[in-house]
Amino acid sequence: MISASRRKKTNNRIIFLFGPTASGKTALTLSHFASGFQIINADSVQVYKHLDIASAKPSIELQKKIKHHLVNILEPWQQFTVSDFISLADDACEKIWAEGDIPLVTGGTAFYFKHFLYGLSSAPKSDPEVREKVQQMLILEGREALHEKLLKVDEKSGKRINVNDTYRLTRALEVYYQTGKPLSYFELPTEVRAGLNPLIIGLERDKSELDERIALRVEEMFDMGVIDEMRNLIKMGANPSWPGMTGIGYSEFLYLMDTGEFTQRKVKDLIILNSRKYAKRQMTFFRSFDNVTWVNPEDTSNLDKVLSDYLNTPNT
Repeated sequence: MISASRRKKTNNRIIFLFGPTASGKTALTLSHFASGFQIINADSVQVYKHLDIASAKPSIELQKKIKHHLVNILEPWQQFTVSDFISLADDACEKIWAEGDIPLVTGGTAFYFKHFLYGLSSAPKSDPEVREKVQQMLILEGREALHEKLLKVDEKSGKRINVNDTYRLTRALEVYYQTGKPLSYFELPTEVRAGLNPLIIGLERDKSELDERIALRVEEMFDMGVIDEMRNLIKMGANPSWPGMTGIGYSEFLYLMDTGEFTQRKVKDLIILNSRKYAKRQMTFFRSFDNVTWVNPEDTSNLDKVLSDYLNTPNT
């Protein structure tokens, strides 16, 4: 285990640790980043209160061992944009650096990493009236209908954005209705944002191994009481329009309940299926990043050297 406290100067150092769902991020965090680091959560579901089990939220014990930021900061019906994430993550970084630690940005929401590293596209900020219009369309017509609309006006974005990714789906439509141009028209920055000296670590496993781990995680979710968690959310008024309910592990419950086909076996199978598809999309996205140190969580022999070299090289 490498301690970041070995370095006197830590300003602007930041480590990104990403990987698909069930790849082993938590275990690696404990083994290599338990001292001298603070975690910035980069999971779009773990930001929400009450969504604990299906989101694989870090336990209270883990949060006591390593300080976490951006966990349990919103109610599940509140919107949380990538712009919000960047703003809050920037604030957290300043606090962490001031305390002499290094930020460890970790999670599975790929576009949080992408935009935090490189910044937002040149697309205009969301217009409240347009956003409300698209949200009403979502409530009245559903995700599938909105996805079909997006494919017609912005085929490139429509093919890239999964139908269950409500935030990116509605954002792409908002941009089109606001500007008359597809989201893919607007440029994305290609340079790392000023003030960051990142080390980027990606976790990878064989597909068959990852598929097995995903199935085991889903079984553990049910053993831990995810059905009771979902019951409590429904009592609170949970519905598909809540941003927190679009996450895998929650949306499947609402979908099967709406169709009248809900059984425990069906919801398990659907969560496993969607999780495996999501993991594949995550890896495709993560592999588009430059300068990534890829690590198999079962063989971290090169990780200590990579961390040591990074921590003992003067900031650039």
